[in-house]
Amino acid sequence: ERGEVFGLLGPNGAGKTTIVEILEGYRMRDGGEAEVLGFDPGRAGRAFREQIGVVLQASELPPALTVREVHRMFAGYFARPRDVDEVIDLVGLGDKAGARVKTLSGGQKRRLDLGIALVGDPVLVFLDEPTTGFDPAARRSAWEMVRALRELGKTIFLTTHYLDEAQQLADRVAVLRAGEIV
Repeated sequence: ERGEVFGLLGPNGAGKTTIVEILEGYRMRDGGEAEVLGFDPGRAGRAFREQIGVVLQASELPPALTVREVHRMFAGYFARPRDVDEVIDLVGLGDKAGARVKTLSGGQKRRLDLGIALVGDPVLVFLDEPTTGFDPAARRSAWEMVRALRELGKTIFLTTHYLDEAQQLADRVAVLRAGEIV
């Protein structure tokens, strides 16, 4: 539902990322139907992409660019992006706006990933295992960012294999095992 955090919970290899990639329109489905925000993501174009934000499990951004330059580059893909400096502050990187990507810590890079997902001012944000590999403090910080997204009225599709994360963040949860919701 709009404005909720929906959690897709399952062990590694259950198919969470595959489902997310199909719903984002980055992977073709083998069968069945999918609809996201009124679009078939497998056939959707720019109008659909303008409404979603994506945080991948891992990303590789140009190491020599600054945080602000990366946000400006991604903002250029959208007709009506959010203010870059506002997004940088929102994700807690205001003091790092001029820092090069290669100098950021792992947690700061995840914040940068989230900022990239938010710069287009999406209606729906996909977070694919956003805290994998985080230490406990970094996980709690990421949870606060998810809560802040909810307060902004964003709908969030969260995949995780952490029960406590789903319990803390999700309004509803589906459990996936071997590609099937159980």
